[in-house]
Amino acid sequence: MRYNLARFLFVCAVAVMTYHSNAQSQDDLYFSPSLPVPTGKAPGMRVKQIKDTPYEKVYAVIFYRGDEVLSGLTDFAVQHKIGDAHFTAIGAISGATLAWLDRSKKIYHRILVTEQVEVLSLIGDIATFNDKPIVHMHAVLGKPDGTTVGGHVFELNVNPTLEVFLTVNTTSLKKKPDDASGMKVIDPTQ
Repeated sequence: MRYNLARFLFVCAVAVMTYHSNAQSQDDLYFSPSLPVPTGKAPGMRVKQIKDTPYEKVYAVIFYRGDEVLSGLTDFAVQHKIGDAHFTAIGAISGATLAWLDRSKKIYHRILVTEQVEVLSLIGDIATFNDKPIVHMHAVLGKPDGTTVGGHVFELNVNPTLEVFLTVNTTSLKKKPDDASGMKVIDPTQ
């Protein structure tokens, strides 16, 4: 009897530890579309305005080793009061957090990149939500063996540089909540 009770308790303890271990790793794989963007993580970022017309402004936003791109572009948009922009970029990074949206669950599935890769394509836009700029971008990253990985960008850690060319338009665009996906989407009627 004593042996069976000890065995039962051991099996229960292992099951609880396994459950908590799996739950923690599952939490690391998924996150909300409303994940906050950290600020101040691009201290090396440099900006030069390269065009200024009544209809648009164009900036070269250059990131350097150690800068985080989403944080830097968000800080740039806040500082320059940008309500509508689009951009493209190329460069190289030492790691990234990308994701794909699971609409049925209203969560993102995390795609971690933990190696040096080329940014083959980075495209995105900026619009406002609750009077704050929201940077939305997607990337295709090239691995050393020629394969690619891509998705919605939550973090890009630059190494050695990333060159963003950003066009600011004169008419602001606003986002609204989309209950079906849990995301904020551009509403051109606002």
